Amino acid sequence: MWRLKKVGHKAGRQGDSLEELKLKKREHEKALRQARRDRQLVSKRLLLNDDEDQPGVTMDTNSGEQDMVSLFHKLQHSGPEREAHLKALSKALRDPSAQLTFIKQENSMHLLIGLLTGSDATCRLQAVRCLHELSHSPHTNVAQAFLPATPYLLTYLSGQSTKFTELCLYTLGNLCPDSDVVKEKLLAQGIIPALANCIENQRHSLAVVEAVGFTLSQLLQAKDAAEKIIPMVLASSLPSHLLSVLTPDPKFGLAPAIECAWCLHYISCSMKDNRVLLAHGALLQCTSLLVSLGGAVAEGNKEEGMELLICPLLRCVGNLLSSCPLKDLNTQVADIRIVVALFALLQAYLQAQPALARESAWVLNNLTAHSSAFCSALLTLNLVPGLIQLLPFSQGINTMILRVLANVAHKKKEFCVQLAHRGLLSALCATLKMADQEMVTLSMDVLFVLVVSDTQVAEEFVRQGGLSLLEAIQYNSEGEIRQRATHLLEHHLLSSSTYCSLDNIPCS
Repeated sequence: MWRLKKVGHKAGRQGDSLEELKLKKREHEKALRQARRDRQLVSKRLLLNDDEDQPGVTMDTNSGEQDMVSLFHKLQHSGPEREAHLKALSKALRDPSAQLTFIKQENSMHLLIGLLTGSDATCRLQAVRCLHELSHSPHTNVAQAFLPATPYLLTYLSGQSTKFTELCLYTLGNLCPDSDVVKEKLLAQGIIPALANCIENQRHSLAVVEAVGFTLSQLLQAKDAAEKIIPMVLASSLPSHLLSVLTPDPKFGLAPAIECAWCLHYISCSMKDNRVLLAHGALLQCTSLLVSLGGAVAEGNKEEGMELLICPLLRCVGNLLSSCPLKDLNTQVADIRIVVALFALLQAYLQAQPALARESAWVLNNLTAHSSAFCSALLTLNLVPGLIQLLPFSQGINTMILRVLANVAHKKKEFCVQLAHRGLLSALCATLKMADQEMVTLSMDVLFVLVVSDTQVAEEFVRQGGLSLLEAIQYNSEGEIRQRATHLLEHHLLSSSTYCSLDNIPCS
């Protein structure tokens, strides 16, 4: 099965054990990613230092202002203890007050840049750790201090050290939300082509690919992303690289795919026309992966974190379907099993995560809205009875399911007969009694299509007590719902060709 390989997010404090630190890190990461399901989320990340994986290493974040000034002065003088001073500085910079103290020191950032670009590899790594800790600051004005460092951070994205590149990426990603000035400077300095080159050159590294996805997602959530950033991304090689990460290969892990899928979601939901993504095969790739994940979920394999990949994939597919020309739909969504996968996701997450189930139904609605082939698939694969069973559920799931069934009914008259035979009429008798006015209105729409499609369907509805049900709606409801009930009764159910009276006595 797929594995969710995680980036270390700092959540520990002095005195935490290694296991407690790792547990808090995992819980923090899970909370950040899950929050994305309901809204676009700009977040900062802090990588766990290698030396903190060793027992006995404490994390003192209580350095006072005087200690910070003392450390700064020590670093101004070269010597064998510089590496130790840099390690101490990186830990001290976890204190928000120490971060402000540091940037107030004259030439403090230039000192770190000098060490970052120096000949000592160990000091370079420690210097970028200090910058990374500083980028995690809650103080937005700290980002402005990074302006002299951003060209070097971008340059080092083409380096050979995976850990160094990873630190540079997360540092840049942390800076993006804090300052429009920094963001504009990064765009002007070529962060988009730098990210494209980085993911291409280090596509073998899970950690780097995930970090590129995080940094890009931070950029794509900017308010002006649709105008300034997304066109640059679409003109680069990034879309093809992002899509190449969406693979069901268990060895590749979930985390990089999660980050890249969110990037694709931010692009697809921000653009009215997604022809560029469609041309890259985004719809085909996303639906293929959903088929694989849906199959795994149907077999009972709901690995932790899988839903964090399923969510952006669903949103991508739903948005891309609205941009896909009808003539291209069968080639863009080549696997008819996508309807089975969506139904499996609906059932699997119905109770635990109804929002995800609703998104699955939304994609199924978009898929069936313009395609008779996928409507037919719901019938031939015998998925309709299972969908009908979901109509009692609330939280928007039932209304979306009813829209899916309406799509099927609208396509062909023979589909209406099949829907009736699979129990939709009795289900409509139940939904017409609901207090939810949207459900009642939708039910009336579906009922109208069914009864006008075939006289036998109309007769069956009457036999199930449909006339008295519509009469009750006619006399107890108001406005449009009442008018619809009256129209159905007078023009389609009380005609002499069907039934002679309200007593349900068949004509001889």
